[in-house]
Amino acid sequence: MTQPFRTRDGGRIDRERPLAFTFDGRRLTGCHGDTLASALLANGVHLVGRSFKYHRPRGIVSAGAEEPNALVTTDRGGGRVTPNLRATQLELHEGMRARSQNRFPSLSFDLGAVNGAIAPLLSAGFYYKTFMWPRWFWRHLYEPAIRAAAGLGRAPEAPDPDRYLHQYVHCDVLVIGAGVAGLAAALAASARQARIVVCDEQAEMGGSLLAEPRGSIEGLPALDWLAATLRTLREAEVTLLPRTTVFGWFPNNMIGAVERVTEHLPDREARLPRERLWHIRAREVVVAAGAVQRPLVFPGNDRPGVMLADAARTYLLRYGVKVGSRIVVAAADDTGYAAAAELQQAGITVVAMVDSRREASDIARASGLPIRIGAAVSATGGTHRIDRAMLSNGERVACDALLMSGGWIPALHLFAQSREKLRFDPASQAFLPVEWTETVRCAGACNGTDGLDACLEEGYAAGTGGRRPSRSRTGTSACATALLAPAGGMAFVDFQNDVTVKDLRTATQEGFRSIEHVKRYTTAGMATDQGKLANLNTLAIVAGLLDRPIPQVGHTTFRMPYTPVTFGALAGAGRGELFEPVRRTPMHDQAAALAAVFENVGAWQRARYFPRDGEDMHRAVARECRAVRSSVGMFDATTLGKIEVAGPDAAEFLDRIYTGNFSRLAPGRCRYGLLLTEAGYVLDDGVVARLAPDRFHVTTTTGGAAGVLHHMEDYRQTEFPELRVWLTSITEQWAVIAVQGPLARQAIAPHVGGIDLSPEAMPHMSVREGRVCGVPARLFRVSFTGELGYEINVPADYGASVWQALHGGTVTPYGTEAMHVLRAEKGYIVIGQETDGTVIPVDLGLDWTIGRAKPDFVGKRSLTRPDMLRSDRKQLVGLVSPELLEEGTQIVAGGTAVGHVTSAYWSETLQSPIALALIDAGRSRIGAILHVPLLDRTVAVRVTEPVFYDRQGVRLHG
Repeated sequence: MTQPFRTRDGGRIDRERPLAFTFDGRRLTGCHGDTLASALLANGVHLVGRSFKYHRPRGIVSAGAEEPNALVTTDRGGGRVTPNLRATQLELHEGMRARSQNRFPSLSFDLGAVNGAIAPLLSAGFYYKTFMWPRWFWRHLYEPAIRAAAGLGRAPEAPDPDRYLHQYVHCDVLVIGAGVAGLAAALAASARQARIVVCDEQAEMGGSLLAEPRGSIEGLPALDWLAATLRTLREAEVTLLPRTTVFGWFPNNMIGAVERVTEHLPDREARLPRERLWHIRAREVVVAAGAVQRPLVFPGNDRPGVMLADAARTYLLRYGVKVGSRIVVAAADDTGYAAAAELQQAGITVVAMVDSRREASDIARASGLPIRIGAAVSATGGTHRIDRAMLSNGERVACDALLMSGGWIPALHLFAQSREKLRFDPASQAFLPVEWTETVRCAGACNGTDGLDACLEEGYAAGTGGRRPSRSRTGTSACATALLAPAGGMAFVDFQNDVTVKDLRTATQEGFRSIEHVKRYTTAGMATDQGKLANLNTLAIVAGLLDRPIPQVGHTTFRMPYTPVTFGALAGAGRGELFEPVRRTPMHDQAAALAAVFENVGAWQRARYFPRDGEDMHRAVARECRAVRSSVGMFDATTLGKIEVAGPDAAEFLDRIYTGNFSRLAPGRCRYGLLLTEAGYVLDDGVVARLAPDRFHVTTTTGGAAGVLHHMEDYRQTEFPELRVWLTSITEQWAVIAVQGPLARQAIAPHVGGIDLSPEAMPHMSVREGRVCGVPARLFRVSFTGELGYEINVPADYGASVWQALHGGTVTPYGTEAMHVLRAEKGYIVIGQETDGTVIPVDLGLDWTIGRAKPDFVGKRSLTRPDMLRSDRKQLVGLVSPELLEEGTQIVAGGTAVGHVTSAYWSETLQSPIALALIDAGRSRIGAILHVPLLDRTVAVRVTEPVFYDRQGVRLHG
């Protein structure tokens, strides 16, 4: 099929490489280098979609990321269906299948267009004021109907088969935008031998230079300068990332960008991802994101065939496409004349140049175009494409395209996300950066700068780190007055969300004054395009309606993402089994060989129990408990969090973080550590071992490892930055085997070298470094069972072999279930079971861990609050019950709930059920009888001390 609106020559497309594609099932052809939008226009297709609310016919408005109308769904087969893609950014490839959205039964005949007839009922905020009663009618009729009628594309139902990856990179200078200013900044930065990354959302780098065939830079034709610059940057090993959209700016210059890796390829290679999410940490950022042309607001400005003048120029000069044969150009500045001149030179008839300014500029007078000074477009006509324009002077002009030129909107979304300030520039009627900073700089059109030479100069300055005053665009001061269109008809401000001037007027009449409130009430600027075309017009119209200057109205908050980001890119490889990767200890296979039954503890898989000869869990756990109490057992404790705290001020740091005193802890000794929140509540616990005067080995709970490290780093960096201390997670570096029981010393002695295991040389709560099974090891004498115990830490690679050697068929392995029973018999707490976020040390009987003489520690002041000193606080106690209780069960005294069961087990050692509980004023109730209501009965329980076994702790020192 021919392409009737394709020029014979010119542009950057390859006419010798035709590409077949379909749109709504219709077979069409384009050229290599086309976007879907340019290929559709080349085939004379202007109707590409229906609007969100009214289902009005919509056409292509722009040529870039600001496109609000041309959203399509692509289907690549095999479940690869993607909705809401901008046709202006979709690179055409062979066999592309695209379809329009939000229409039924077809794009040309959409039953939803009836919404236009009831538009007065669907004005701003109608959903807040209508369909509220009767409730069942709203829920079962109105709401489903509205949801079905409004919207964009349909989310795919099949799982996404594509791959997505994440990439991390550090650089000295990140340049966002590869137009003349951005490339100049990269050139200047490369002279400093800096590490540079350049991101640009287009397939080719060059920005507006790609549509400047007759421009010149530094004495070279623009395109020759572009080619030479890119060649120089590649030779300097600058990282160039085309097809990469920077979408978000996070603290400390962490930048998020999405690279489209294979979206433009007809057949994706399995080894390549569809998209790559770049996490870029930059020392300096140069924003050279350019500007977008500002649309005009007049009745019928949303009709297919109405588009931005600069977009029409881009389609002509870059893609070789004529957007029409007879065009009207409506302008409020001089830049519309350049587009009109290019189009006229290409053989397109400019039937009217409608200039809303009161006086013609020198450029306008010299253009030779049929100018209507002081006029404006008052209406448009046509069904699926514009065929006429009515002017305010009463003239009726036949046309097949209407181009808008209302000035320029600097693309400051990313700059504003960096928390830099903006100011309103009266000359350009736009917001501009206040100034550059040392780490964030603006250059080019996004800084309000005109002309290739000026952008080049500013880009060089930004790349060298210099600071220059911002430049302002000129000739656009009439933009604001041109916005207040004549009454009558629907004049759209936000094309995608169907927001009209009338909607803004309604919002102000109903008392909305804050621009943020107006935005939410009308949804102006809240569509997927983030208001790139709508926001400035919204501000200007609201300012006029409120009779205020635009700076007093202010601007809305620029939020990420700059353009929509796929869920796949955000998830990366974290899907399916990788959504939460299973962590296994080095001894996992050895446990599996012993028929262990595993359970998930956080992200870890841990052996719960080791059944033998058909044992159920109850019998297996009982046997394991007997082994530990009577002889020796071994337990895989690798999952404990482990943090190495090192530095001259390591002891002082731990004193401030933990409740206890660690400055006085001698090297080679261990101490129980309790960690509190700032509010004084128990956060985590563990053992702190001092390896040397400046080095500690700190353990945490399995589930709390990451949180404790974050907690420590937060305080180290923000509250105690003067301390010379460093934190390193070593959880993965050490495999840990706990050997517990009266015969523990005899069990490990044959395997230990370089360490004296005698009670005098290595008492309880001590640590030594030596060798176990010939492997370097850290040996802790600690216990979580109440028996003589050791925890052997060896490098993770040796964990399996050391386990195998220690096991030897004589040491009984036990799992997490037996561990819990054994610790409960001793009254040892588990964070998250005996704590609920409101427990303090004294509630648990752990006030002995508090270093009262210390001047301060995290949470100390909170412990003195009146509520913390109440005598009726919940306190940890034990319960003796005639039957096994359920954890979480309420405990009642006199008909009133006074607490709950935190842990409950069958004690093989005591041959009875035991439980731990948090009870109001629990310690004062020891010996009392309380009741536990169950579904069909009530059980009487006796309150006891929380330690059920070996209360004097004799067995620890065996």
